[in-house]
Amino acid sequence: MTDSDTTVRSVVIWIREGTWRASVDAALSLAPSPARFTLLHVTSPAAADTAHGAYRGLLGRHGHDPGERLEALASVSAADLIEAAARRLGRECERQEIHDDTERAVVTASAHADLLIVARDGDRSRLGPRSLGKATRFIVDHAACPVLLVWPEAAPDVGTIPPPPTHPPHLGR
Repeated sequence: MTDSDTTVRSVVIWIREGTWRASVDAALSLAPSPARFTLLHVTSPAAADTAHGAYRGLLGRHGHDPGERLEALASVSAADLIEAAARRLGRECERQEIHDDTERAVVTASAHADLLIVARDGDRSRLGPRSLGKATRFIVDHAACPVLLVWPEAAPDVGTIPPPPTHPPHLGR
């Protein structure tokens, strides 16, 4: 393999509330300068769908569907987050906002990237598999490109690794 085969040309940065700064900072410090960046934000329709359903379930009620308000608020929030991430990145980038199932949308959006950057979003008080939330675990397991997994803050001490499982002694045959 030559150096040109391993060049990172396109980087997708999955941005989410609470962890986006670490993902953008990792891109700036670790991706090569000629790389193209895409800031990706995914809004799951689940909350708005629940509100739509609850509203429809209130037979005989009149008024405005709260799901519409949730969708509008989510769109504004996503746009603000993408704008803040673009300012922090400080360079030209593509901005992509998707309304869909989070896990599959991130995997699909990063399918042709050379690198996907995501931040841990689970229990960040100790090392281990629980430091990844459900969506992040799915994305790490299914991404079709290399994934850079970053801590949103300083990583916990190595002493926080969970103890090994206790198994009964192996009985040879």
